[in-house]
Amino acid sequence: MEKSKKNKNFENTASRISAIASSVMDLHVRIALQEVDREKRRIISGSIFLAIGSLLLMIVLFSLHIIIYLMLDKLNNWEIEYNLLLIILLDIFLAGISLKLGGKLTKGPYLPQTLEGLGKTTKAVLGKK
Repeated sequence: MEKSKKNKNFENTASRISAIASSVMDLHVRIALQEVDREKRRIISGSIFLAIGSLLLMIVLFSLHIIIYLMLDKLNNWEIEYNLLLIILLDIFLAGISLKLGGKLTKGPYLPQTLEGLGKTTKAVLGKK
């Protein structure tokens, strides 16, 4: 009789531990799903701000190109084509550095749920089904 009582205590303890472990796992799954939603929102809002900043930067760079061209035209007696070529070469160099850095910074492990959510959001924004 003592043996069956020990077995029942062991079974009760095991079922309690199992229930606690299951509860903890459910909690961790819920937290992980919330993190995925937060990351998706963060990436989308960050992309929007990057797009706004890029547009403003493009306007500034266009203005800066005009100023650099006018300055080069005053400083040297080169023809228009050579001044523009110098500006273009500088742009190509800076674009290469920017693309290299951007590629390294955006490369990273994303969760499959995040990629799926981004795909759905992009389709919704573009109006595709």
